[in-house]
Amino acid sequence: MAKGSRSEFDLIGRFFADLGASRADVLLGVGDDCALLEIPADVAMAVSIDTLVAGTHFFHDCDAEGLGHKSLAVGLSDLAAMGAAPAWATLALTLPERDDAWLAAFARGFGDLARTYGMRLVGGDTTRGPLSVTVQVHGLVRAGAAVRRDGARPGDILWVSGTLGDAGLALGLIREGRPVDPALRTRLERPVPRVELGSALRGIATAMIDLSDGLAADLGHILAASGVGAELEFTSLPLSPAVASRIASDGDWSLPLSSGDDYELCFCAPSERSGLIASMAAGLGCALTAVGRIHAEPGLILKGPDGAPMRLSRTGYDHFANNT
Repeated sequence: MAKGSRSEFDLIGRFFADLGASRADVLLGVGDDCALLEIPADVAMAVSIDTLVAGTHFFHDCDAEGLGHKSLAVGLSDLAAMGAAPAWATLALTLPERDDAWLAAFARGFGDLARTYGMRLVGGDTTRGPLSVTVQVHGLVRAGAAVRRDGARPGDILWVSGTLGDAGLALGLIREGRPVDPALRTRLERPVPRVELGSALRGIATAMIDLSDGLAADLGHILAASGVGAELEFTSLPLSPAVASRIASDGDWSLPLSSGDDYELCFCAPSERSGLIASMAAGLGCALTAVGRIHAEPGLILKGPDGAPMRLSRTGYDHFANNT
């Protein structure tokens, strides 16, 4: 966030210059051509970037504070999936026009979440155009300790955190113009990244991924990277009462399996670690549910409520596919 017109510099200085937590490893942050960051020895940097586009990832008239929160939360979820500790973020913000009230709310949502996880905004860019938000996050993890997608082994138990399908249900109700329970709307607009859980699973989980595009699709990435398959039990999936009620009424399991924006963690771990994982859930205050098992034969087997194999018409969201 260094180049631009006088009004752009004013915007940056007013809303983004001191956003997030104070960190000793930020030698130079917002305001110069580059940020200067100090990386400890024997530490690897985890880097991820996500773009949220109005009309695709959020509604044009969405709450600005919630958008600030979510734009950072999706990156924090990526860091959590690798067991990395959040450190720094950069932000590229494209705006159709300057709106100080909107910017103040956006910065408040972004900054509050950054401070929660000890993260500092260290740079970025602002420009005029169709509304979009790009956030790059940087996390730190001891060299060799990151949890990757390619470590799942036959016999591992498959786990997920939280409940599945809430954000998808909220989105569907909003699109239908129907009332949305505030708790469901919060799951969609202000997801909670599982940072503490991701860190706790270092050395326990053999493979891990965050659930942004749907359980079936994201689990598929673990299976492909690890060269294994899995069996998933529908009746084991953790569901909120609202999602369970919807499935009971229409028999459609696509919400917990294929809808995106859950930002929960899906991970694999040896069966002998199951007791430790159960106790971990209690300590973190985060529900962890065993939903299946990894096996050697490639492919994903979905077992319906009657135990019979089932197929999904859509496994998850794909930007370059027909998602209707």
